[in-house]
Amino acid sequence: MSSNNMNKEQEYKMREEMEMEKNWQGEEAETDYVFKVVVVGDSAVGKSQLLGRFAKDEFFFDSKPTIGVEFQTRTVTIKRKRIKAQIWDTAGQERYRAVTSAYYRGALGAMLVYDITRRPTFDHVARWLDELRAHADGSIVVMLIGNKADLAQKRDVPTEDAIAFAEEQGLFFSESSAFSGENVENAFLRLLEEVYSVVSRKALELDEARRLNGANNNGDVLVLKGTQLSVVPEVSMMETSALRKGTQCACS
Repeated sequence: MSSNNMNKEQEYKMREEMEMEKNWQGEEAETDYVFKVVVVGDSAVGKSQLLGRFAKDEFFFDSKPTIGVEFQTRTVTIKRKRIKAQIWDTAGQERYRAVTSAYYRGALGAMLVYDITRRPTFDHVARWLDELRAHADGSIVVMLIGNKADLAQKRDVPTEDAIAFAEEQGLFFSESSAFSGENVENAFLRLLEEVYSVVSRKALELDEARRLNGANNNGDVLVLKGTQLSVVPEVSMMETSALRKGTQCACS
């Protein structure tokens, strides 16, 4: 495929994703929260297959490399709250990283995937983590996933190495198999539960700030300086959707 055709395909893909993102705003009324999650890692580690297994319980033997960015959604219930997960599959191929980096913005969670049968994909995890932390929110929740657990006889990455890295970096960790479905559901739900906990805590902090503002300033707008609380205009669309309109307490 020529470079021009590839660029046109990427541009079309990006326009399509942006249009669908706008349409989602009308769907938020059906849910309590909307969480953006990105799935990142080297090419051919099974990112798209993990996403397909969680979102639609599908696995495709003839899966093709992702070009640009794809996404799927699934709505789940966590602590009696309806949560729509918007899960973005970013291309792992190096030549597309300039395209996908913009999609980290507003992500509240991330699945960082490597292939347990290919050591280089694990060795590159640190670089992907650096990129995540450079482009995503500082409170993003990251789950390290060792995919293709069904191929344990071909293992090239000891589980102990992954556990040590996850503990060192403060990540959650699981091994899974998109092929068999093993641990895929549990891993995604654990990530979403942790994101919910972070968002709930932020909502409570924001409510407390508003309460103090009302008590101390007679309803004037409070300008919070020296904190990481962002009082809306500067917050991205995805972050805004996570903190419900006029939210009171996110507790169950």
